[in-house]
Amino acid sequence: MRNLFVKRIIVRKSNYSRGSNNRSPNYNNRRSYSSTRPYYFQKQWGSFKDRSRRNSSSSHISYDRYIAKAEKVEGSAMYVTDHDFKDYDITDQMKFNLARKEYTQPTKIQDKTIPEVLKGKDILGLASTGSGKTAAFLVPLIDKAIKDSMQKCLIITPTRELASQIDDEFYQLTYRTYIRSAVVIGGISMYKQIRKLEHNPQFVIGTPGRLKDLSNRSKLRLEQFNNVVLDEVDRMLDMGFVREIKDLISKVKSDRQTLCFSATITPRVEYIANSLLKSPVRIQTEKQSPIKNVEQNIVKFAFQGEKIDKLTDLLKQDELEKVLIFSRTKRGTDRLSDELSTKGFKVDAIHGDKSQYVRSKVINKFKHDMINILVATDVAARGLDIPDITHVINYDEPANYDDYIHRIGRTGRVGKKGYALTFVS
Repeated sequence: MRNLFVKRIIVRKSNYSRGSNNRSPNYNNRRSYSSTRPYYFQKQWGSFKDRSRRNSSSSHISYDRYIAKAEKVEGSAMYVTDHDFKDYDITDQMKFNLARKEYTQPTKIQDKTIPEVLKGKDILGLASTGSGKTAAFLVPLIDKAIKDSMQKCLIITPTRELASQIDDEFYQLTYRTYIRSAVVIGGISMYKQIRKLEHNPQFVIGTPGRLKDLSNRSKLRLEQFNNVVLDEVDRMLDMGFVREIKDLISKVKSDRQTLCFSATITPRVEYIANSLLKSPVRIQTEKQSPIKNVEQNIVKFAFQGEKIDKLTDLLKQDELEKVLIFSRTKRGTDRLSDELSTKGFKVDAIHGDKSQYVRSKVINKFKHDMINILVATDVAARGLDIPDITHVINYDEPANYDDYIHRIGRTGRVGKKGYALTFVS
């Protein structure tokens, strides 16, 4: 009996983390996030998440999938040709701003979405990258705000870059109007964002974490919003923003118009859409597929020294005018950027450890041709809308094929031909 008692003490004592002053069991072996979530979320989302991880694991992608000829580039193929933006029931100022941006004919996703949004319908939009999705929801929502000053819109995005990109488009489409926006994202002074919110902007564009933080501080009054846009829902769910999204939407007016956009439709996207949308109109253009306008090929290398030499030789070619290079890690991104810089290339890098100020500054340099090579992690795989990127180079292979599609989607945009090269050993 005594030996049994001693054995229990020894077993119990071994559950405490060795070398820690903290007395809680398994301190260094905490449970995963999924195991600490409420049972409801485990039941609804657990199997989907596990399945998603299996499907998008970093298992080997067949090299054949990196090779494809670009189909005949027809810029008009993505546009509607039988009418233009002037035919929509939008204000003259909105039509003027569209013409000022040289927007004449709508893309297919815009043509299907804008009239339905103007009717007040909820939308589940499925569109591939580079299809003009941002203007598809901004044009009708800005027009609503021009006609009715009580309209307020909350736009939720997965990444800071995408939020900034949407705001850039918003700024151009609201020329000579009194409609204002506030971008609410991490990595930037919260004080400045609070100051902007105090001016009561009609549009707030942000990422889930910062939006929730400001809401909890009572600096963002979500109950005032009667329009909501969830952009790239699939990406937000992959990043684990389920609870944040549901929490944010629960505080918005119940009598609202909600628009959800996603590149892919999965059981999780369907679930979140069905729980948030009211009798939505489902709009779909092309399914997510290898980008038709992108010529794809591989670059073989035997060892690391040969890899950087082959990249250097490629970048010296005149046709590589504006190049986005993807690296797997943050450290690798900085290392590659530094090495190319020492070889005389105009290059810079972005990744998740850089401040938002630095990331925005580098992207601005890339947009305005102060540099012609940008090295990035997958932080640039979505939300980076620079129409004249000629080449995407996967210096490191992507983790899965969906990531590959989003990477090469940075070139060949709006009907232009692009090129994608993937290094393989």
